[in-house]
Amino acid sequence: MISKEDVLSIQKKWADAVVLLGKLKDNMAACNKAAHEFIPQLYAVKEKKILFKPTLASQLQFRHTEEEIISYFIGNNSKIKEDKGFAMRPWTEVRFENAGMITESERAIVMGNYFFKSPDGQITKVEFTFGYIRLEDGTIKIDVHHSSLPYQPE
Repeated sequence: MISKEDVLSIQKKWADAVVLLGKLKDNMAACNKAAHEFIPQLYAVKEKKILFKPTLASQLQFRHTEEEIISYFIGNNSKIKEDKGFAMRPWTEVRFENAGMITESERAIVMGNYFFKSPDGQITKVEFTFGYIRLEDGTIKIDVHHSSLPYQPE
């Protein structure tokens, strides 16, 4: 069974990794190395197809490969020019607020809001749905990632 504690643990690792990437933004070699460690540790990019729909993407809205996902987080990819590096803002804190969670033996689905704090203290609220899967070796990784900015009525 994928437990609530399993999900909260992965969410914390994800948040910490996003903050770390931003801290490394002035050393792109270290940032690139960290991203190449973080993505396959938390996303099932080596094991299966990933469904990844990041918040700030319009030209390549849907990402399926490790390279495309890394590009979204750190940018600096000549093939995906729209990516400026979401984690390069940088963010000083990321906090998850889960609105609902479905946990099963080999899968969990969670949706809610996450909040990104910038160095000047501003908070950006983003909506998310993440899917988690237990792999054959017992590890739990993300295989579905959808996020979007909240609806703004006119």
